[in-house]
Amino acid sequence: MARRLALLTPFAFPSVRGNAVTVERIARGLRARGADIEVWDLSTMARASIERRASDYRPELVHAFHAYRAGPLGLALARRIGCPLVVTLTGTDANLDLFDAERAPAVRQVLESAAAVTAFHDSVAAMVARAAPEISARIVVVPQSVDLPDFSPPDGPAPRARGPIMLFPAGIRPVKRPLFPLAPLDSVAARYPGFELRYIGPILDVTEGEALMRALRGRQWARHLGEVPHAAMAALLRDADVVLNCSLSEGGMANSVLEALACGRAVLASDIAGNRSVIEDGVTGLLFGGPGDFADKAARLLGDAALRKRLGEAGRARASRFGLQQEIERYLKLYAAVAPAYP
Repeated sequence: MARRLALLTPFAFPSVRGNAVTVERIARGLRARGADIEVWDLSTMARASIERRASDYRPELVHAFHAYRAGPLGLALARRIGCPLVVTLTGTDANLDLFDAERAPAVRQVLESAAAVTAFHDSVAAMVARAAPEISARIVVVPQSVDLPDFSPPDGPAPRARGPIMLFPAGIRPVKRPLFPLAPLDSVAARYPGFELRYIGPILDVTEGEALMRALRGRQWARHLGEVPHAAMAALLRDADVVLNCSLSEGGMANSVLEALACGRAVLASDIAGNRSVIEDGVTGLLFGGPGDFADKAARLLGDAALRKRLGEAGRARASRFGLQQEIERYLKLYAAVAPAYP
């Protein structure tokens, strides 16, 4: 009989949120290795439905993606079935929920009860270990991989009769700072006829979305294209000259940054631990501090095609180190360590 594994997630395919992209990729990789996988989506399945399905399916292991949103139910299911729980930390877990007075108790209970806790990068593992040293021995780093269809860029950029394009691929919410690049780019955009800033992603926070729409009025060079299927991301990334990440925090190795690197795009990212996990300033991309630094580096990238090419090639080489097979091997090794049913 195939090994049974349940992945519990706040959002699943066809959602384009980071968790959904990660879970879909991992589920696909595990199925290719012979695992019997069910993905339980908290955004589309009621708790009672998941509980009934868990009793019927009886997985050998429950893997919850997001300690706060999926962890408590994952823990309850694992205890009821009598199987191990693995929890993957998100950026929200590690940077916010673990330190929030209301949410921290639930997060800590999940982490303390899990057989293993995974993080995408050493910096996240170290931060969580400092905050909860009692779980440090059970934290395992499993780097994210890139698995975009046909993400290899063509030999050269396709000719186009328009100006340079910057892409902001992220759900619209405060942690992603979607308004940040607008004011610094006002003066930069004026120097490049046809310049475009394209926002790609759903509005996840209504207040932030309304603020962005107000800020876009009068800026003909910036527009929000909304949510697009993940399968379309490679083409959108290829069409961009520069890809932005302006986040206040990340859980390490953001999917959007890895995908941009894999497509050979120059990345301009905020100087935070999560972005430093894949962006080496001046080598695989550029990191910025405040608005002035952002504006200077944005102008530098837009005005120097050779720099964009050099950074894109180095970034693509860096992203090639994070393959799906390596990611799946690490999860299978972890599952085997915590669940005897996994050989």
